[in-house]
Amino acid sequence: MPTQTNPHAHLPSVPSIYAARAAAAPLPRVPWQHPICQPLTNLRRGSFLPLKDGSLLCVDSQGAAISRDDGATWSETLPAAHGQKAQEPAACALQETAPGHWVMVFLDILSPRRHFGWNDQTGEPDAASCLELHAILSPDGGRTWSDRQMLLDGYNANFFGFIRTTKGRLVLVAEHLVTGPARWVCCSLVSDDEGATWQRSNLIDIGGHGHHDGATEPTVAELGDGRLLMIIRTNLGFLWQAFSEDGGRYWREIGRSPLDASSSPGQLVRLQSGRLLLVWNRRDPEDGPWPASTQGLPFSEFPASWHREELSAALSEDDGAHWSRPVVIARLKGGHLSYPQMFERRPGEIWMIPGFASRKWFNEDPVPFAVRFAEQDLRQLSTRAG
Repeated sequence: MPTQTNPHAHLPSVPSIYAARAAAAPLPRVPWQHPICQPLTNLRRGSFLPLKDGSLLCVDSQGAAISRDDGATWSETLPAAHGQKAQEPAACALQETAPGHWVMVFLDILSPRRHFGWNDQTGEPDAASCLELHAILSPDGGRTWSDRQMLLDGYNANFFGFIRTTKGRLVLVAEHLVTGPARWVCCSLVSDDEGATWQRSNLIDIGGHGHHDGATEPTVAELGDGRLLMIIRTNLGFLWQAFSEDGGRYWREIGRSPLDASSSPGQLVRLQSGRLLLVWNRRDPEDGPWPASTQGLPFSEFPASWHREELSAALSEDDGAHWSRPVVIARLKGGHLSYPQMFERRPGEIWMIPGFASRKWFNEDPVPFAVRFAEQDLRQLSTRAG
């Protein structure tokens, strides 16, 4: 069978777009942050979780540690049984079901079985492709860990949603690579016994073909009426959304959201005020349209925007029916700010740490960057856009 040809070869590549914009940008280049944002410095690079006692948990490639002064100092680092590495964001997440009882989900990045191979002739991954999704429990604040259990086999990738609902259910949203044709699909995994056992939902499949195509890198929040809202990265110019009426067991209402987006994930959080907050990369930067581009098949079936210079934030007062006018909170022209990790450190105080922050395309020449901002300041900047 002949190698597939690329019908979009006349379009610019993603790296070439970023290289041209970086060359035109003034130096030295550091990320611009909106005046409502304050810098967060000297943070560990890992997954964060505010604990019930007010302290802050971080799990990174070194293990688990707790800070009681917003990251200025950290406790002893305890070994954490997971496969994380510092360079890979959105591959580990935690929930606290009771004081000291932690549930951690993670991609086993350091497994010797980890492998990804792609056959350009068939347009499919090879059969040995493997990146497993696991869960593990600690009943004593990270001093000991249970035997891990595999939640999804095959090949899985980054995720942006692991929540505990008001009824106590743990809900993880994940992406999974399927074949025939190769594409990504999304699902949820739920536990009603503090992570001891799990059930998988139906698969959310919007089509596509390519190792970066389909429904990818989901995030999730609980709505005021108890439904769940999943927001999904796509290559279709918009984030897509799915709703569950049974706590993530099934997803039966699926469609395009009103939020334009590049091919990049966002993070959705339900704030203690009841508002929803989303941070993501829009389809175009504020200074004009972003070229449709292709990395070349088999990356994606159709061209898409890969804009990642700006991170925008929007609020919803009505469970996602309408969103406020997006506000750019961070920018690095010619560079890369994406894969946001976001959490409410205390009521109304938002911390946001991009998983990728670099002066060039895809983590080349990385730059440290993390900010915090107030919900009310963002709200005052935004006006509703229906």
